[in-house]
Amino acid sequence: MSTLRVTAERLVVVPHPNADRLELAQVGLYRAVVAKGQFVTGDHAVYIPEQAIVPDPLIAELGLTGKLAGAQRNRVKAVRLRGEVSQGIVCTPSALSGTDLAAAAEARTDFAAELGVTKWVPPVPVSMSGQVEPAPDLLRWVDVENIKRFPDIFAEGEPVVATEKIHGTAFLLTHLRAEDRILVSSKGIGGRSQALIRTEGNLYWRAVHSHRLDEAARVLADALDADRVGLFGEVFGAGVQDLHYGASAAHDDTLGFALFDVAVEQAGAPVRWLDHHEIGSLLGELGLGIPRVPVLYEGPYDAELLLKLAEGTETVSGSGGNIREGLVVRAARERHSPVLGGRAIGKIVSDAYLLRDGGTEFE
Repeated sequence: MSTLRVTAERLVVVPHPNADRLELAQVGLYRAVVAKGQFVTGDHAVYIPEQAIVPDPLIAELGLTGKLAGAQRNRVKAVRLRGEVSQGIVCTPSALSGTDLAAAAEARTDFAAELGVTKWVPPVPVSMSGQVEPAPDLLRWVDVENIKRFPDIFAEGEPVVATEKIHGTAFLLTHLRAEDRILVSSKGIGGRSQALIRTEGNLYWRAVHSHRLDEAARVLADALDADRVGLFGEVFGAGVQDLHYGASAAHDDTLGFALFDVAVEQAGAPVRWLDHHEIGSLLGELGLGIPRVPVLYEGPYDAELLLKLAEGTETVSGSGGNIREGLVVRAARERHSPVLGGRAIGKIVSDAYLLRDGGTEFE
């Protein structure tokens, strides 16, 4: 999931093609439906993104009582209004009356705490949880931001690799070479620098055994002379999320796994994320047959092309049995992004995925 920030943004307002009383306020590449005449291009307003939990008084002020998602009708979710996808809420809360929103936009001020907006955290099924232990040496996963919110992560024409975004649960494994120890976690638990204690039936440890990921991490650590090696991927299948790609969590031999990233720490140097092709070369040279996420595009960055490619059916199963969740785009050569203050990596989520009914979002 992305980080939650509630920020002031400069708007571009365009007509709604199917409604005389509505318009579309564009933030980055997101579009949110607003009342006609509420804003004009150049105005600054507050943007509350998807997956935000909004307090009841603010919901009432915005006239959205009973109109948001979730059991409490307080969660922001993408919706289709008169044929147009609306992502997030564009507003000017009374709590910020008198605030210079243009200056706040320039400063990237986060108003989440002031407005009482929090990030939605999905419940975790028993099979994805378990007893935990402190794990300060765990290599943690990063929050991948949406390219629609940050369209300048990549420069037009920059070489990128786009892989399919799989709807599973994020898997983290860190091998500590000096101790010959394996730490296993999920994104949510790992975000607290905790690891899951090895137990029978735990989904993440089952993935380790099923795909011999502990052995692969040891081989990689020795080959790279690394103190720590991190493997990051997705565990998927029926029983994990609502999209299953023909896999199943019922048995170890049918449990789906796809590797996405590898990080290494060598001789006290900063943690290094391997290039996409470097991962492939290493796995091939070392004879490690770990499944990887499918590559859907490799070439110059083209936002319009990638937005279209995010839609359609998945390629993971080979049968196109599920909708495509979207794409994860990364620089072909790992680099720092001044836009994000971290890795140059972003995602695009398909409209079909955002608008589906009965979806699950377990971490």
